[in-house]
Amino acid sequence: MADDTAEKSSSPEEKEKKIVDPEFLSCLLQPPSADSDPNYIGIRRLLLYKKVNSGVDRRKDWKCNGRGYVAYRNYFCRPRNWESLHIPSGPSTPGQSGRWVPSPSPLSILFEVDSWGSSRDLRGGNVAHSHRTSFSSSMSDTDRPLRKVEPAYSFVGMHCIFDNCKASVTVLKFGHMSSDLLAYGASDGTLTVCSVSQSPSIIKHMSGHSKDVTDFDFSSNNQYIASTSMDKTVRIWEISKGNCIRVIYGVSSQLCIRFHPVNNNFLSVGNGNREITVINFSTGRIINKAMFENEVTAMDHDHTGQLIFCGDAQGCIYTVNMDSHTGALSRSHRNRSSVKRKSPITTVQYRTFSLLARGPVLLTCTQDGSLSFFSVALEIQGYLTLRCSLKLAPRVHSIRASFCPLLSLEKGEFIVAGSEDSNVYFYDLTRPRHTCVNKLQGHGSPVIGIAWNNGENLLASSDSDGTVIVWKRAKAS
Repeated sequence: MADDTAEKSSSPEEKEKKIVDPEFLSCLLQPPSADSDPNYIGIRRLLLYKKVNSGVDRRKDWKCNGRGYVAYRNYFCRPRNWESLHIPSGPSTPGQSGRWVPSPSPLSILFEVDSWGSSRDLRGGNVAHSHRTSFSSSMSDTDRPLRKVEPAYSFVGMHCIFDNCKASVTVLKFGHMSSDLLAYGASDGTLTVCSVSQSPSIIKHMSGHSKDVTDFDFSSNNQYIASTSMDKTVRIWEISKGNCIRVIYGVSSQLCIRFHPVNNNFLSVGNGNREITVINFSTGRIINKAMFENEVTAMDHDHTGQLIFCGDAQGCIYTVNMDSHTGALSRSHRNRSSVKRKSPITTVQYRTFSLLARGPVLLTCTQDGSLSFFSVALEIQGYLTLRCSLKLAPRVHSIRASFCPLLSLEKGEFIVAGSEDSNVYFYDLTRPRHTCVNKLQGHGSPVIGIAWNNGENLLASSDSDGTVIVWKRAKAS
C-alpha cells in the first residue's frame, strides 16, 4: 500500500526519468548472462545505452532549447526517412553560414530554419581568421534540419579573411592558372597581392593610383600586373618588388584591361573615351585603337586571342577581331540590348566549352541585375546567340559575376554573383523555376567582386567595406 502511494505521488518528470533511464533499459533488454558471451553482453549494453540516450536528448531538445514550437513541429512532422536525410555536422565556423541554402524543396516547406548571422563583427586583424575560428550559431545542431547537398555547390566554410583594406574592394582575381595567388584592387587606388595557402599572408601592398582601381590582369607568368583606374592611367606593376615600373597616361578614365592570352606583349584597354586601345607592354606605346558608341566598361579575350568581347555603358556587347601579330582591331558584330532601360555592363567572361551550349559561351552581367548567357559561333567571327537570361534585383554598385566552369562540367550550368544584400548567390541556369541553388553568408555589406582559383576549390568575394573572404568548397565524395 505504501508503494502504491509513493507511485501516485511521484511527478510526471520522475515517471519519465524512470521509464527512459538508459541504465535500466539497457539492463532490461540485454540477454541472460548464462546464455551469452560476456564481451557480447557488454557491447550490446553499450549500444542500447547510446540509443536510449539519443532519444532522450532529442525529446529534451524540443522541450527545453528555447525554440520549442519550431523543434516540436519539426519533430512531429518529420518525414519517414528523417534519419537518412541527416548528415553529420562538424564544429560551427563563421563560414558554415554558406554551407547550404538550396532552392525550395518539400523539406524546406516542412522545416522552419532561421537565417544565420553575419560574421562581420568577428574580424579583428589584417589577415583574419582561418576556418578553425569558433562561432556560436543561433540554432542548435539538433534544431537545425540538415539536408543532403549536391556536392557541386556545397561549401565547408571560410578558408581565410583579409580586412586590411579600408575602402571598397572593386575587383579581385586569382593569378593565371594559380590556386593560391590572389590580388585585389580598391577604390582608394591600392592593389594588394596575397597568398591564400595554408598560412594566408599579404605579399605586397602597392600604392600609386590616385582614384578607384577599375580593373587589373595578371600576365601569363604571374610576374606582372597591369591595372586601370579612374585617374586616367594604366600602370604596370612588378609583383616581386611591389613597384610600378610604367605609367601610361590617357585622356579619360581607364575602365578595363586584359593581357593578350597568346602574345603577352599586347595589352587591350577599354576606356571612358569610347575606345579600345592596344598598348605595347614593353614600350608603353599605343599601337592601335577601335572606336565605339559608348564607354567600354568590361572585356575578355577568347582562348586564341583573335577575338575580344566587350560591353559598353548602354548594355551592348561587341565582338572585335584582333591580329595577334600586329594588334590591329576590327569590329565584326554587335549585340543590341533588348532591355529598354540601358545599363552598364559590369562583367564579360568567355568560356571555351559549355555542356549546355555544346561549345564556347559568353557570360555578361549588367548593373541593373541582368545575367545573359550566349553561345559563341567562332566560325562566324564570334557571332553571339542568346541562350538564356536571368533578371536579378537591380544593383547600385557595379557587381560582378562569374562562370563556375568545373562545377558546370559535373551537372547544370552554374553562375556565381555578388548581391546588394551582402550574400553570394549561386544560380543554375538549367533550372527554370528554382534557379538559385545556394548562397554564402558572411559579408556585412554589398558583395562586389567574385573570383575562382584555378582548381575551383576556393572562391574569393569582396565587399564595399573592404573585406575579402576566401570560401572553401566541399570535396565531392
